Amino acid sequence: MTQHEKRSGRMLPARSRSVERDPRWAAVLARDPAADDRFVYAVKTTGIYCWPSSPSRLPRPENVVFFDTAEAAEAAGYRPSKHVPKGMIAARYEGIVAAACRRMEISETVLTLDELASAAGMSPFHFHRVFSEITGLTPKAYARAQRARTLRSQLRGGSPVTRAIYDAGYGSDSRFYAESGKILGMRPRDYRLGGTGEVIRFAIGECSLGSILVARSAHGICAISLGEDPGVLAHQLQDQFPRAELIGDDADFERWMAQVVGLIESPASSSGLPLDIRGTVFQERVWQALRQIPPGTTMTYAEIAQRIGMPKAIRAVARACAANRLAVAIPCHRVVRSDGGVSGYRWGVERKRALLLREGSNGNVE
Repeated sequence: MTQHEKRSGRMLPARSRSVERDPRWAAVLARDPAADDRFVYAVKTTGIYCWPSSPSRLPRPENVVFFDTAEAAEAAGYRPSKHVPKGMIAARYEGIVAAACRRMEISETVLTLDELASAAGMSPFHFHRVFSEITGLTPKAYARAQRARTLRSQLRGGSPVTRAIYDAGYGSDSRFYAESGKILGMRPRDYRLGGTGEVIRFAIGECSLGSILVARSAHGICAISLGEDPGVLAHQLQDQFPRAELIGDDADFERWMAQVVGLIESPASSSGLPLDIRGTVFQERVWQALRQIPPGTTMTYAEIAQRIGMPKAIRAVARACAANRLAVAIPCHRVVRSDGGVSGYRWGVERKRALLLREGSNGNVE
């Protein structure tokens, strides 16, 4: 008689006794993470499969079927549980996700979710979940960002607007123009001319870290800079938007400045700031990962690279952090060296150290 039979006082079906004697069932009962890379178990009554360490409610043994891999479980018609170990997702699927990203970047047409999932050998549901978990973006959002990057590159290179629209993968002019404000922050012809006609409002003030400049486009905060010399900060903004109309000393802008300063002085507070983020697809993936780091904690460049599914892109992650133009709102100051040391901050290492100390970081910031 099995232990379950002794506790319940009833005889179990032969199928149940067989499962209970299987050493894999012991790993499931122990929720052993070391077994996650050896097998998955499926539940016949729910159509779900889980990893051994899953916190899901334990099923009856007679309803359990074991599979060597998640792919085998899916081939049998089971779908993944919502409780997938994050470490398991990154370790198992980072190569698949990286390949899917490259496939989207080189494709001349917009690939559908079904096409991407089929190429990855996964169900659309599972692929969407894994891709989003690793990159922080849905496949659709990644494809949209990739099209925007291609379009910006084409326009900066002087390509005619219509040609740039189609080269970026938009099927029609009307579809693109419906999204152009979100993609470029202005009309495409103005973007091609270097931002001519765009209005950028800004203000310069003081905070505990020195001088601060905050600028806002029609779509959100587009620059937050820190420094010692207000004049230098103003010149840097002009270099960033050389053909835009810059408007300073706007009384209505004071509330935006106050929100940003409040974020610096109290990092644990939620800013709720609308951000006008402009970068390449890779940069935006990195910046999205940075925004998920809670105050008081840090991550290394290698950990960020791992999180976005590109573990070998450590130097590229560091460059993306250096390209960030939204101090504190995109918290690149929370990224440290592998030894926990502080280095590489656009607005000065001492400011980075001060921000981390203010947040109560447990990194090596002294």
